[in-house]
Amino acid sequence: MGDIRSELAKKAEQTQGNTKLTKSMSIADLIKAMEPEIQKALPSVITPERFTRMALSALNTTPKLQECTPMSFLAALMNAAQLGLEPNTPLGQAYLIPYKNKNVLECQFQLGYRGMIDLAYRNGHMQSIEAQAVYENDVFSYALGLHPELVHKPTLEEKGALKAFYAIFRLDNGGFRFEVMGKTYIDWYANRYSKAFTSEFSPWKSNYEGMAKKTVIKQLLKYAPLKTEFQRALSTDETIKNSLNVDMGEVLSEDIIDMPCEEVA
Repeated sequence: MGDIRSELAKKAEQTQGNTKLTKSMSIADLIKAMEPEIQKALPSVITPERFTRMALSALNTTPKLQECTPMSFLAALMNAAQLGLEPNTPLGQAYLIPYKNKNVLECQFQLGYRGMIDLAYRNGHMQSIEAQAVYENDVFSYALGLHPELVHKPTLEEKGALKAFYAIFRLDNGGFRFEVMGKTYIDWYANRYSKAFTSEFSPWKSNYEGMAKKTVIKQLLKYAPLKTEFQRALSTDETIKNSLNVDMGEVLSEDIIDMPCEEVA
């Protein structure tokens, strides 16, 4: 903990000469102390005051975040700031998740469904992108090959059980592509690749459809002509970082050892 405080103090002195950080400071106090550092990373659409309020709100709505290492929490905040996404709000753009990693409670950054779409639209060639859920009583069919086709007619009656998810993008030159994933495969994929899937704080628990749509969009975008900036943004998804940088995309993620937060003593 001492090393973290020293690093924070060094960063704060560079931006706020009179700031003094002490071991007794809470994460909320550290956020306020680091506001000048955070401000440099914020896009114009988010003011430092609003971002600080969102950070404090995240701490209040998910109290377990207050037990995370300060640096991992601030790094996750900085990820959200540089991507211009609001963490832990009803918008579902991004999430800060407490996660027990190597027996230490840290904060993991996750992109949300709407955050993924927002980032995709920043690509100049993207005309439209969407994801939909398919229910048991919908009319749904698709075909691949030289003449790909997808038909989805949602029922206006009882929907039935969730069956699948799909995502489609269309480019400004008229090109398009879609991806379809059955619910069983979505669950398998999330359990295998989402480190915080089983955590009680995971958005998979509170917003299953949104996270499933994000998953199928993420698979779809592997085939899209993406800018380097967008690929770097995707690389921050589901990461834990323990240092700050003017470009968080350059900060290496910690190795994550599976251990749901519920197991924290």
